[in-house]
Amino acid sequence: MGALPEAQVVAFLERLTKGSIGGEAKDLLKAADLALAEGDAAGAADLYAQLLAEDSANLPALGGLVRCYVESGALDQAKQTLAMVPEAKRNDSAIAAARAALELAEQAKALGPLAELEQKVAANPADHQARFDLALALNGKGRRLDALEQLISIVKRDRKWNDDGARKQLVQLFDAWGPTDEATIEGRRRLSSILFS
Repeated sequence: MGALPEAQVVAFLERLTKGSIGGEAKDLLKAADLALAEGDAAGAADLYAQLLAEDSANLPALGGLVRCYVESGALDQAKQTLAMVPEAKRNDSAIAAARAALELAEQAKALGPLAELEQKVAANPADHQARFDLALALNGKGRRLDALEQLISIVKRDRKWNDDGARKQLVQLFDAWGPTDEATIEGRRRLSSILFS
């Protein structure tokens, strides 16, 4: 084919090296996300830390690490990690999801025992605030589909309750859970059927 100009050779080599390095990072990120989704926060944190050792500005890895801290109950570490994110990057989807997960964990922590909330809802099914609190507590215990059910129930009964609070809370949960989570997919489907019927 003949000799190529130096610029074309350099561009070709850059494409090759970026593809393989970027591919390894993407695979590592997928593995970390999968470990976190399966409940292995410690294993996921190790993988996110490996990614951050290579690139400390890797926002999906930073967000994942924050979610690992939240899952393991280390909320102070989660806050400290979020504080390291530059102001200009705080609206990145991975960081927003991590922040939402942290906020939800803090809310759940302040609610009190799950059994008491369940008793309140059983005693008065129309007590939307108790049902709302129960949903947050259930989410804090990792019971996403149960939390979803409680919030959907509020939306069905009284969409305007608390300035559309149940729907807004669902959106925050969807952000925290991520777009591919089973509960997010189910919740969006059910919420759409209520809102647009």
